[in-house]
Amino acid sequence: MQVADHIATRIASGELRPGARLPGERDLGAEYGVAYLTARRAIRELREHGLVVTLPARGSFIAYPREEGDSTAPAE
Repeated sequence: MQVADHIATRIASGELRPGARLPGERDLGAEYGVAYLTARRAIRELREHGLVVTLPARGSFIAYPREEGDSTAPAE
């Protein structure tokens, strides 16, 4: 959670910009001094909060903020 919180703070401050690629899980783990599985959990947590998107075989990227009224729920 501390890794996810720190990355979320970096996103909120503008240090990590939308569209920027995050380091791979092993590199992220080395950067924060944690196991790569911990880095994987942090990325999953960020993805669940909509801060990061992961593209298979491409990596994880900072998500673009949603516009007001932008919803993925189908219209009724």
